[in-house]
Amino acid sequence: MITGLGAVSSAGIGADDFTAAIRDGRCTTGPITSFDAGGFPHRNAGEVPGFRPEEWLTRIDPDRWGRSSQFAASAARLATLDADLRPEDLARARTGSVMGTTSGESAAIEQLVGEWRSDGLKSLSPSLVQAVPAGRIAAAVNTELGIDGEALTLATACSASNYALGYAYDMVGQGEADYMFAGGADSVNRWAHAGFYRLGALAEEVCRPFDTERGGILTAEGGVALLVEPYERAIARGARIYAEVLGYGLNCDADHMVHPNAATIAGCIREAQRNAGVTPEQIDYICAHGTGTRTNDATEVAAVREVFGDAMPPISSIKSMIGHTMGAASGFGALICCRALYEGFLPPTANVERVDPELGRGVDPVPGKARQAAPQVVQNHGFAFGGNNAIVILGKAA
Repeated sequence: MITGLGAVSSAGIGADDFTAAIRDGRCTTGPITSFDAGGFPHRNAGEVPGFRPEEWLTRIDPDRWGRSSQFAASAARLATLDADLRPEDLARARTGSVMGTTSGESAAIEQLVGEWRSDGLKSLSPSLVQAVPAGRIAAAVNTELGIDGEALTLATACSASNYALGYAYDMVGQGEADYMFAGGADSVNRWAHAGFYRLGALAEEVCRPFDTERGGILTAEGGVALLVEPYERAIARGARIYAEVLGYGLNCDADHMVHPNAATIAGCIREAQRNAGVTPEQIDYICAHGTGTRTNDATEVAAVREVFGDAMPPISSIKSMIGHTMGAASGFGALICCRALYEGFLPPTANVERVDPELGRGVDPVPGKARQAAPQVVQNHGFAFGGNNAIVILGKAA
C-alpha cells in the first residue's frame, strides 16, 4: 500500500500543492535561472523556485549534500509527515529507501568543473567532491530520517522511479522490509539541457504532448518519494491508503540509443498487466511517459493501441506542466496516479490545442484541466534511452 506522498517540484512543494497545480492544468515551467542559458536558443525548464532545503531538512547539513540528494531527502521527509509517521517510528522498523536518477549529482559535478584551476585537484572543494556519488541520493533519505535499512540508488534514467517502486513493492511484499521509500530525484543542469538540444528534442517554450505542434521536452528537476508498507500494518495503524501497488513490468530491448520501440513497450505493458493480474479492459487511465517529442508520443500511442486496440483509455502527460524531471519523472506520475485514485479524477495534459491526427483515432489526452472520474486501476509509464522500460499498475484501495 502507498500511504505517504512527498513532492518537491516546480508545481509546488508537498503533495497537496503539487496535486492542486496538476489538477488545474497549470504550466509551471519558465526561464532557467540555475545556470546562464543565454547561449541556448531554448531557455525554459521546470526548476524548483525558491527551494530552501533547510526549511525541510532537520538532520542533514545541506552544504554537505548535492541538490538532487536535498530534493530526495526533503521529499521523503514530506512523505513521512503525510503518512502521519515519526522518524522514530520508521527507525524502530525495518525501513529502507530506493531512489531513481538520471544524472545523479550533475550540478555538483558542473560546479567542480568550474572550480578547476591550474593546480588541479587541490583547487576543488572537498565537500563538493564528497557530494558527487549518485549513491548519496538514497543515502540522504536514510540519513535524514535516521533509518538503517537498504539505501539503493537506481540509475536507470527516465524509467528509474518506476524501477524503484517495483523494487519497493518486492521488498515489502516478500517481507524483507516494513516500510520502503521509493521515488527519484534529479536537478536541472547545463549538460542535459545541451544534450537534449543537440538531439533536437528540446521544446522552444512549452511542452505539448500529443499536440500536432509538439516540439520536444523541457528539462526539469525535483524529488519525489512514496512510502510503501504492507496492508496489514497500514490497517493496524489506521493509515490513509492512497493506492495499492498491484504489480509492475520491466524490459529493455537495447535496440536503439534514443529511439523507442513500440513492440517492446507493448510487451512491457502486457508484462505489467500480467504481473498485476489485470486485463486491458480494467485499465481506466494511463499516465503516459508523454515527453512531447514527435517520436516518443507516436511510439507510445502505437504501443498502447497494440495492447488496447480501439478501446484506448484516457492517456495524459503531466510533463506538459512540470517538464521532464528525468529520474523522478515516473515517480511524479505515480504520485498523481495515487491522488487520482484517492480523490477521483483524471490528470490533464496542458498546452494541447489540437490532438495530432497522425496518432490515430481515439486518443484522449484529457486536455486542459483535470476531469472528474472514478478510476479503479491505472497504469503509470516510464521509458528511458536504450529501450529501458518500466510500467507500474496501481489500484484503488478497497
